Amino acid sequence: MLSANEFLSWLQRLDISEQARTIISHTRSSAPARRVGGGQSNVSGRYPSGKMGVTIQFESHRVELAGIYEMEHDATVLEYFDQPPPIKLDYESPVGKRMGAFHTPDFFVIRETEAGWEEWKTEKDLRRLSDRNPNRYCTGHGGHWRCPPGAAHAERLGLYYRVRSSAEIDWFFQRNIQFLEDYLRADSKEIAPASREIAVAYVSAMPGLPLEDLLKLASDSMAPDDIFAMIAADDLYVDLRAAPLAEPSRVQVYATREAASRTSRHSDRRQPHLFAATLHCGRRLTWDGRIWDIVNLGETSISLLSEDRKLAELPIAAFEILLRENRLRMDCDDPHLDSAVHDRLSGASQADLRTATSRSGLIGRYLDTGKPPTATDVPTRTLFRWLAGYRRAEATWGSGFLGLLPESGKRGNHTAKLPELSRHLMQQHIDRDYETLRMCCK
Repeated sequence: MLSANEFLSWLQRLDISEQARTIISHTRSSAPARRVGGGQSNVSGRYPSGKMGVTIQFESHRVELAGIYEMEHDATVLEYFDQPPPIKLDYESPVGKRMGAFHTPDFFVIRETEAGWEEWKTEKDLRRLSDRNPNRYCTGHGGHWRCPPGAAHAERLGLYYRVRSSAEIDWFFQRNIQFLEDYLRADSKEIAPASREIAVAYVSAMPGLPLEDLLKLASDSMAPDDIFAMIAADDLYVDLRAAPLAEPSRVQVYATREAASRTSRHSDRRQPHLFAATLHCGRRLTWDGRIWDIVNLGETSISLLSEDRKLAELPIAAFEILLRENRLRMDCDDPHLDSAVHDRLSGASQADLRTATSRSGLIGRYLDTGKPPTATDVPTRTLFRWLAGYRRAEATWGSGFLGLLPESGKRGNHTAKLPELSRHLMQQHIDRDYETLRMCCK
């Protein structure tokens, strides 16, 4: 919830009128106006809100609970209150008689740039209520539901009244939030730093890496629960509205939201990592539910052979589209899968991975804006040296991230200092006399 100073700052920033301030303050300090109850087809309950620090009532698990999930995880929603004090609605009956009714909306919501009442109903109920009296519920521009008397009451105060239909609920998001519910309440800081760096490094090196592949590639260093906890804590970015987490082959993982946006903007460009170390003759993949092997890599096309010995030839442009849309899937158990990326990352230290991730963030912002960071963040010459390494690695391995890993292991003179004969005699002495010396020392 907002502190007293944060609430006052919000009021001043939006220039809320005195009358509206009084109503909002009263709503914030009031208990719910009514206790909700379920019906024949609804299940009522209470949701423990981490954002509000109290339990929030819902009358329908299919509609109002979905609204609670939306508001709980919407960063633009600062506060929300269930069953706020009733408001009076004035409207005409179907026969033209003037009516006045006190109405308790489902929620009062304070957002970053506005505040107002929200009523959540099923599409079926809204159609029924509209048939009964279109002066109270009706559809407006774009087919969105409206409550004209509610809107009129709110507009006089500089607030809003919004009717929310079950038809606008994003069920991918709802499924994913429920999937992550336990992880959202856990502390992601308990994940080992080394495991965290590995996961971030994989998705930094291969933006949009399918969640299924990340779970397999990182299985030696972290449990699946750790990856889901990082997604819940936004340590890894997944668009929770794009695909269900329960189907990990369809979920793309990125290091940050900005990295996802950057990849989307450049999705029309060829993704080099698809055609560098990851593609080779004999590589196995799944397409339309069938297993195929790559039998030829041409400059403009790729030839595939199915299990039943049928040959197909795909233009590279079509291959890329199928791959991006996850209609064509690489076999993650292929020993050559992203071998260059995997070998380089698995051989890097935790400090090296952290350094490369930091450099990747700076390079990404430069590529997005065209503006180099300030000299206090990194000298311009150093940035362009990193950028050159990034582009070399992108051309060589298909992953610019690999070019940002420090080359600390290659520093210094690693040439043997002793002559070959001396090292050979020393090794003979160790192999012949070690057991004797060890027994004498006991």
